Amino acid sequence: MSKTVAVQLNGLTKRFKPTGNPALAQLSATIETGHITGLVGPDGAGKTTLIRLMAGLMLPTEGAIQIFGQDSVKEASQIQQSISYMPQRFGLYEDLSVEENLILYSDLHNVSGRERDEVFEKLLTFTDLKRFKNRLAGNLSGGMKQKLGLACSLIEKPKLLLLDEPSVGVDPISRRELWELVNNLMDDSMAVIWSTAYLDEAEKCATVLLLNEGQLLFDGPPGELTARVQDRTFTLQNLQGAKRRVLAETLDTPQVIDGVIQGRNLRIVTAEKNGTPDLSQIPQAGNAEFVPTPPRFEDAFIDILGGGPGGHSRLTGPLSDSSNASTPETHSAQSQTAAQSTAQPAPAFMIEAIHLTKVFGDFTAANDINFSIQAGEIFGLLGPNGAGKSTTFKMMCGLLKPTSGTAKVVSLNLQTASSKARARIGYMAQKFSLYGNLSAQQNLEFFSGVYGLGGQARRDAIERMIETFNLQPYLNTNSDALPLGFKQRLALACAVMHNPQVLFLDEPTSGVDPITRREFWTHINGLVELGVTVMVTTHFMDEAEYCDRIALVYRGQVIALGEPGDLREQVSTPEHPNPTMEDAFIALIEAFDQKNASQQAQKDSVA
Repeated sequence: MSKTVAVQLNGLTKRFKPTGNPALAQLSATIETGHITGLVGPDGAGKTTLIRLMAGLMLPTEGAIQIFGQDSVKEASQIQQSISYMPQRFGLYEDLSVEENLILYSDLHNVSGRERDEVFEKLLTFTDLKRFKNRLAGNLSGGMKQKLGLACSLIEKPKLLLLDEPSVGVDPISRRELWELVNNLMDDSMAVIWSTAYLDEAEKCATVLLLNEGQLLFDGPPGELTARVQDRTFTLQNLQGAKRRVLAETLDTPQVIDGVIQGRNLRIVTAEKNGTPDLSQIPQAGNAEFVPTPPRFEDAFIDILGGGPGGHSRLTGPLSDSSNASTPETHSAQSQTAAQSTAQPAPAFMIEAIHLTKVFGDFTAANDINFSIQAGEIFGLLGPNGAGKSTTFKMMCGLLKPTSGTAKVVSLNLQTASSKARARIGYMAQKFSLYGNLSAQQNLEFFSGVYGLGGQARRDAIERMIETFNLQPYLNTNSDALPLGFKQRLALACAVMHNPQVLFLDEPTSGVDPITRREFWTHINGLVELGVTVMVTTHFMDEAEYCDRIALVYRGQVIALGEPGDLREQVSTPEHPNPTMEDAFIALIEAFDQKNASQQAQKDSVA
């Protein structure tokens, strides 16, 4: 069957206010059946607005959308019969079970009787959710929720499937499974539009639409965009100094527009072909050398948007200055922490997990977890959805009481000296870090008070956070209404304004675009240079490269612990000598499962 035009955008414009910049401006594009079209762009680019317009949930201000030749305004009811839409949020009813969610969606699609039974059997098998059909959706892991959301959108196979960031907050294994599920659905009569913050996913798409500030910057195969940075991508190898410091220095040279840590090396993008900086401009680089490397889609994405955020954080100066400040009229947690740290010897470890175990009923979520983290270290806690990572993280923060074992922060037991320990902690949760009904300004004022800042110290800290994170335009906006990138910036600001010694970050960049992720890690690296200890969870495997050490949690256990390079070397083979962190993540989990299966088979044979 030949491919047909699924979506035609003609001069599409959407304004939410009569005046001001449009959310989408004069978009024209053609989307065909038979393949996946990626929709990418920074936060606030207009991706979700475009998907909702195509789904008929909004009306365009100007221009038109045709879905399989039908006008989205005049023939909306007919179009919606051929569309399935999986929103980024609110697609499931969390107080209903897996099966009850499917029943609800089948009722909405008028699917009943034997047809319903056949569809349920197919979808539950297809998504591997059959064994969880009686579990409440709210109790599913992130990956399972996304699979259920996809299943609900496929009660009737659509001609157009709209997926709004389906892999946000999902581990690499579940992301791969989601991708395979959608690929298995594809035929020449169907079109899929996949909005994503993961640019390795966009690279797999047949074609990509790249939006920025409502403008369409690119429309075509991802390889065409990648070609714009040919001969401009390098790795800086044989590093002698600390990678984070070398990265900061490299990013601050005028020849470099982007850079990230990649294994034991740095990956950089230059402003001009073969235009690497003079290594004398990078004192920490030592005898390192620039080696050409093939470009990737993410390099071109950063380039077309004007480059990354640079190498140094504005947090480092103000926070460093404020940590030494002491005024008699203020009694902030910050000055108390400084006094304590000078009066007491530094502990051997800033964070310790000692035989941590957490049992819920007959289910052991975390089993005998042990690790210790030194001052100024970034420690990553990785694992698939539902593996026990979040449970471990919450016990370390004092948000969840262990069944047995001990969690210590700055040598203080979180169960017996919680108030003293928490005064030294900054915490940014993946969700619920902010009060949605309070404005950005009110959140800053509230959290500064919670952390004990008062008087001039409080006013200075708030002003410093506003300036550092560019929050001025959103100070009177309720946090629920903030763009995701600014919501995350505000949450980080609230977590660090009191100058904590230890910072807990639970998926701090989940769902944000690559430029915002780079900005966050610039701030995190800057804090570590000041001696702050960071414990972080993430599903972005390239972010794991910034960690000094990683604990991989699976089935409630730490199955691997070490430097990122050490974990990659464990799975290196002659056929695949340079595995990525994502390769290592998947291979280590598969090896653990194979070992367990082999041991079980041996037990069964003996029995």
